[in-house]
Amino acid sequence: MNNKRITLFAGHYGSGKTNISVNYALWLKEKHEKVIIADLDIVNPYFRSKDSEKQLEERGIHLISSEYANSNVDVPAMPAEAYAIIDDKQAVAVIDVGGDDRGALAMGRYAPAILEENDYEMLFVINKYRPLTPDCASTLAVMHEIETACRMKFTGIVNNSNLGDETDEETVLNSAAYADEISKTSGLPIRMTTVKESLYDKLKEKVVNCTPIKLYVKQSWAKQEEDLWLK
Repeated sequence: MNNKRITLFAGHYGSGKTNISVNYALWLKEKHEKVIIADLDIVNPYFRSKDSEKQLEERGIHLISSEYANSNVDVPAMPAEAYAIIDDKQAVAVIDVGGDDRGALAMGRYAPAILEENDYEMLFVINKYRPLTPDCASTLAVMHEIETACRMKFTGIVNNSNLGDETDEETVLNSAAYADEISKTSGLPIRMTTVKESLYDKLKEKVVNCTPIKLYVKQSWAKQEEDLWLK
């Protein structure tokens, strides 16, 4: 997959977009000297990209997030350095957009400049197995809400349908028709079908644009369930 200078990942809360953003930034670093990843989720206090700060720094990838990341302080503000996404044309950037339409509102201040430069890809991350996006109609409703909120249109789809640790080959294969229907209805191509590395060899010839990923960031819903269990 050829990359644009700026790649945005957005989707329903819990779709797994943050883990994909981290994987994609690490992949970009193999091809580009200067890589930035920005976590623009100013709604979710977990700011999950922060979990991978050490791995990103070790690879020379600059992470931009709120100073309140991974705290319980919910302050809707991003540091001024976030404008490096726009201003530094020598860098390639990955943007983890906040979940759903409310989270996507943070993109409003950056959208005009990104659209003017017109060197971006905005990918809609979908997961058939999340409660509020089990079918094409509900998933497309979320897509349109995000587009309206951030004032940008999606250019492609990432099928990240999974059941966490319980994901197996059939989990992915059973999501293929769902992703294909969304692609045909929206007119957007499936840029990636993400699978954990252990499943890649089994699925690489069976799903569209099969892409192996590592689990760097536990999905927010899974982390919250884990936290509740430990209390």
